Amino acid sequence: MEPLRDPHALKGQLGNALLQKGVITEEQLRHALEVQHKENGLLGEILVQLGYASEEDIVQALAVQHDFPYLPLSNYEIDSEVIKLIPEEIARKYHVLPVDKMGDILTIVIDNLLDSEAVKEIEKLVNCKIEIFVSTNKEIKEAIEYYYSKKDKSN
Repeated sequence: MEPLRDPHALKGQLGNALLQKGVITEEQLRHALEVQHKENGLLGEILVQLGYASEEDIVQALAVQHDFPYLPLSNYEIDSEVIKLIPEEIARKYHVLPVDKMGDILTIVIDNLLDSEAVKEIEKLVNCKIEIFVSTNKEIKEAIEYYYSKKDKSN
């Protein structure tokens, strides 16, 4: 197997970040890139589908790459008053969850770091500055189900 022709060509990209962390091999990256070329999917999703990386591996690598902190939600308890700041339909639409509010700063967790539309809409909605953390799609979905069903039962 020959090495990737120009390892610097991938610098700053997800594949390179995962290679550097030892999550995937060059052969796995090459295969995933071939699949991506044929199917036009997102590299991270393809790596997960192929079983080369976990969703958490992808999110953590993207968080480092884009300089956003990763927040695993499974052991985090969110106050019901904070949950009320973002309506359930917005939370589901953008895969976002409010996690904390201090003064005029609302901390949210999102799975798509590049969704500037979501951040802008939430800023307008809550009239706060937004601090962004990332988490996996699965963790956010589970947390939305848990917190918004809990909210419905308390009303």
